[in-house]
Amino acid sequence: MQCKLFVFRHAETTDNARQIFSGWRDPRLTPKGHTQARHIADQLKHETIHYAFTSHLQRARHTLAIVLKPHSSIPIFTDDRLIERCYGLLQGKSKRRIEQARPHWYAKVHRGYDFPPPAGESLKMVLDRTMPFLNELQQWLAANPGNVAISCHGNSMRPIRKVFEHLSIKQMLQLENPQDQAMTYTLNCPQAHPKPPANPPMKDRWKGVHVPRAVKLATDPKNPLMQYY
Repeated sequence: MQCKLFVFRHAETTDNARQIFSGWRDPRLTPKGHTQARHIADQLKHETIHYAFTSHLQRARHTLAIVLKPHSSIPIFTDDRLIERCYGLLQGKSKRRIEQARPHWYAKVHRGYDFPPPAGESLKMVLDRTMPFLNELQQWLAANPGNVAISCHGNSMRPIRKVFEHLSIKQMLQLENPQDQAMTYTLNCPQAHPKPPANPPMKDRWKGVHVPRAVKLATDPKNPLMQYY
């Protein structure tokens, strides 16, 4: 059977509005962000959603909560393989100031593929941790069929779009992900039951990967995502 994936980026945050490197910081949604999240909710309100996935960061969780308001009793699973790219020592700093001071270096950090900022992640590292999530999700849906909402981040959304839109690395790097729109994709689950049940039983609880809230840098020895780099 085919399962639908509704993939969206979290809505605008205070860091987004101020052009701050956010990464693993945990800013709140702005009033504009609440409006953007409601746009996604309106887009998906007539869709059937069986499960939802998000990172532990409140901007992704809060966006998801707004999107799921028209729905009832949707199991929500946290998996930090969906977390935003860690910008390391740049987190909390102004993008504009860094771009003005070091334009060539900023361009490599901002859109380079294998160029991590100090103590942070490259886009390649984000791809290397997001792909196992997608692979496991396909296997899990074979046993637990249903449609899925995924509330992710600007950079963790890139690899997902790369897979389903058949993009090159270069095309993936050039993506700008909207904050008020969900992308809809179809995932083939050949071993799944022909029809998802009305109240799907979760035969296998989703285990996920969880970054401790105290971990702020990708180079922290306690960062569980290091197993994918």
